[in-house]
Amino acid sequence: MYRRILVAVDGSRPSDLALTHAAGLAREQDALLRLIHVIEDPYWYLRFAAAASLDAAALERAWREAGTGILAAAARLANDLAAAPELALLEPAGESVAAAVVAEAERWSADLIVMGTHGNRGVERLLLGSVAEGVARTAPCPLLLLRANGQAA
Repeated sequence: MYRRILVAVDGSRPSDLALTHAAGLAREQDALLRLIHVIEDPYWYLRFAAAASLDAAALERAWREAGTGILAAAARLANDLAAAPELALLEPAGESVAAAVVAEAERWSADLIVMGTHGNRGVERLLLGSVAEGVARTAPCPLLLLRANGQAA
């Protein structure tokens, strides 16, 4: 049923659970598995920073290195589960993480997007937003969300 499964990873427990589930699906369906990590716009944080003396180039390098590390850890987990993934580190220019996930799903012709969800509610959700909700609103294919407890959302 699924030939191309896209998994957005962020290094969190819900993300690892989503990856584990997606790797199992990829094995069962003999599907391609693509892991992506989206680097959030580091300048978003600078807009609220009082100190203009921050080293923007160092900040960009740190975000890129962190993203590369998250992808490497996710690839190890996928390989341990006998699912050899493709990897992509995305650096969207001025778009949200959700928009970048949707754009990559469209570009790669994904049949399924799999993501973990943190299950934030109330003020925490209002302040942090919900990447999963943003993807759900515009996904070009089915979206499978897994909660931190490992259950489908």
